[in-house]
Amino acid sequence: MSGVELMQELSAKVSLLDSALQQLGNRGRAYAKAEQDYRVSLAKKILEERDKGTPVTIISDICRGNAEIAGLKFNRDVAETSYKAALEACNVYKLQIKVLENQIDREYRG
Repeated sequence: MSGVELMQELSAKVSLLDSALQQLGNRGRAYAKAEQDYRVSLAKKILEERDKGTPVTIISDICRGNAEIAGLKFNRDVAETSYKAALEACNVYKLQIKVLENQIDREYRG
C-alpha cells in the first residue's frame, strides 16, 4: 500500500472508532437503565414478599424466579453484553489504528 492509501485507511478507521465510541456511550446508558429497572423491580418484589410473610430464606429465589423480574434480568444481561461488545470493538479499532500508524511510519522512514 502506498502512503496515501494508508492515510485514507487510517482516516476511515478513525471514523469507525468515533462511531464505535458513540455506540459505546449509547449502550452504556442502556445498560445502566436496564440495571436500574432490574434492581428497582427486584427490591419492590422482595418487599412485597416480606409483607406477605414469605420466609426470608426463600424470598430471593421466589423473586428472581418471577417472570417479570427474570425478564428484566435478561434485558440487563443483553444490554451488558451489547456494551461489552461495543467496548471490544473500540479496542479492535484502536489496535488497527496503531498498526496503520506503524505502517505509515515505516513507509515514510523508507
